[in-house]
Amino acid sequence: GVTLTFRDGGHILGSAQVVLDLRENGRQLRYLFSGDLGRGGDEILRDPQPVEKVDVLQIESTYGGRVHAPKADASAEARRLVTETIQRGGKVIIPAFSVGRTQQIVYELHQCTLEGQCATVPIFVDSPLSTNATEVYRLHPECFNEETYRFLREKANPFAMANLTYIRDAAQSMKLNELQGPAIIVSASGMAEAGRIRHHLKNHIGRPENLVLFIGYCAEHTLGAQILAGNNPVNIFGEPHEVRARVASIDAFSGHADKNALTRYVKALTGNIQKIAAIPGEESQCLAWADTLRTLKPNAEVLAPVYQQILDV
Repeated sequence: GVTLTFRDGGHILGSAQVVLDLRENGRQLRYLFSGDLGRGGDEILRDPQPVEKVDVLQIESTYGGRVHAPKADASAEARRLVTETIQRGGKVIIPAFSVGRTQQIVYELHQCTLEGQCATVPIFVDSPLSTNATEVYRLHPECFNEETYRFLREKANPFAMANLTYIRDAAQSMKLNELQGPAIIVSASGMAEAGRIRHHLKNHIGRPENLVLFIGYCAEHTLGAQILAGNNPVNIFGEPHEVRARVASIDAFSGHADKNALTRYVKALTGNIQKIAAIPGEESQCLAWADTLRTLKPNAEVLAPVYQQILDV
């Protein structure tokens, strides 16, 4: 027989670890698939939930060889970059995943507004999916961590403020091109591969007073990765565009656990772990994390599987 149990993954709202309890011919085995794991200490969500009595572990490796900067430093850096851009009359363009990163940066901007740093600057979330996802977040405060839940009780909806506008309609989105003066535009997708963010990059990446701020992971060969790599010009909608705007990346806003957070997660697991598969991730990250896992669990067989490799349990 097979029993499936979900545990909180702490990555985005609804993210879950999958626990499979397998029973066959008197043998029992617990197989844990971590899924995407949060790094812990998330601004909004609870930490990943530890799992007990694990025999086989399949674990993510997105940042298995990297260590993020402390979140407090990331918050301060984001506010500094935003404030500097506003002061020089520029616009802040933030590519963000619709689920997770958008809500995280909106909450950060809410704090910034309450402290007076962004209070007079119009902020736009320009994405139907991001708008819908934020509404789902608002409807599920039971998933919030204690700090955010207290903010909701004592102050206000963490995803709403007077200077914030959510945009679903395409015509409204196009009107942002006519906007004069400083503004903050958060739009999907986070890797800038699709969605309205490409229009905003096309219109604003060529102006030196503007800032393009990446707050999440950009896979190899995506437009976001090309911009971060310093490629100039970059191709948007089939046309070359000079990158004159300032470009910055703050990976500490990433919802993925880094090497240290993954290590804490593995140490919190109980049981006699016999096999570990490190997936998915870019090859360098996956192999680096597999090496760390061999040190953490010297008695376990650690694999960095290739495509379609079968794991016998």
